[in-house]
Amino acid sequence: MAFLSRVANDVQLMFRRPPRQQYAALCYRLKKKTGDLEVLLLTSRDTGRWVIPKGWPMPGKLSHEVAAREAYEEAGVRGAVEMEPLGTFGYDKVLKDGIQVPCRVQVYALEVGELAKTFKEKGERSMEWVSCEEAAGRVREPELRDLILAFAQRIAAAPAAIQAK
Repeated sequence: MAFLSRVANDVQLMFRRPPRQQYAALCYRLKKKTGDLEVLLLTSRDTGRWVIPKGWPMPGKLSHEVAAREAYEEAGVRGAVEMEPLGTFGYDKVLKDGIQVPCRVQVYALEVGELAKTFKEKGERSMEWVSCEEAAGRVREPELRDLILAFAQRIAAAPAAIQAK
């Protein structure tokens, strides 16, 4: 039986595709009165789990530009996106036909400066501004949870002049 199990694992590895690349925006703002950091979470359209805006590569667009575009299309937010990624996380995307595709998501910080009244996916998702601690408790992916908490520490360690922009 151990032999069959080993063969089955080898066959699975042979057919496993490398993870597909996606790009995401960790959208954030600092409350004007308190300076508290909030991040934007939205629900996925298929499962309703809490996620950040993300999408597939787009021809002619750099990865941070894709992240910013997805933030606008999915959540109606615009702002200054960082060109260097915060990090990456992995998850399995379930396609419409039920096939699971491993994805690797590169995440970029986006400081929100504008909220649009209308945008492509308005009404298709729920959205909430929450603390990083709350966001970390809501997302399912452990690596994304770690990225959010590390981002909160980075912002907290930033000089007051940067936080008061």
